[in-house]
Amino acid sequence: MDPARQVCQTGCIPIVKPAQMTSDLPMGPLVVGTIHSPAALKDALRLREGEVDLLEVRVDHFVTELQLLDRALPKLRFPLLVTVRHPKEGGAAALTNSERMELYRKYLPAAAMIDVELQSAAAFRTFLEEARSLDVFRVLSWHDFRSTPSLESLQARWVAAAAFRPDVIKFATTTKKAGHLVTLLTLLAASPGKPATSLMGMQAFGKVSRLTLAAAGSRLNYGYLGEPQVPGQWPARLLKERLAELGT
Repeated sequence: MDPARQVCQTGCIPIVKPAQMTSDLPMGPLVVGTIHSPAALKDALRLREGEVDLLEVRVDHFVTELQLLDRALPKLRFPLLVTVRHPKEGGAAALTNSERMELYRKYLPAAAMIDVELQSAAAFRTFLEEARSLDVFRVLSWHDFRSTPSLESLQARWVAAAAFRPDVIKFATTTKKAGHLVTLLTLLAASPGKPATSLMGMQAFGKVSRLTLAAAGSRLNYGYLGEPQVPGQWPARLLKERLAELGT
């Protein structure tokens, strides 16, 4: 195998404690269950081994209930992806960069991964390097809640994200028609193995896109816990089951 396309060398995430992972991303599509509400947090606490691969903790949804989050985190039995989403990209709170940085630093010791938006990468460069030094995987993400841009535009964004040396580049776009899904599939097929690429659609072709893109190599594939967050999501457990049926 071409070393540039060999993303990882291990087949699973060893769950010794929630923050530990291997030194490379595990092979195959990973299912991420998203914790974005107290109901989702309760659901996450009921998860059994193998029902998801990781849990995304959307800290921005808990800014008025951090004590609830703090009590629950030690009880979660999966590696944690910590996200404090920017308000312009779906964040639930109008947090400044300084406030977001404070929350990222608070939860960094519990994180196996962190997710920072591409638009915030320059401002958070020092923090991203700090996370790298602690062997915390770094996801750079970008979201389009209106449509799916052209392939050329997405490729340019991918190159811009890769310049920050993340472990994963994640794009979520609105897929209103089949052509939008084709664009995402083409982008994924052209992407090298490192950084890993995670792509998903929302709305009309959202569910179809998440199965198809995961089968085609999208590394992180998000499903909801508790209740849906955006149209086109799968329940996390069911997404894991469907991907197993596809043999991915």
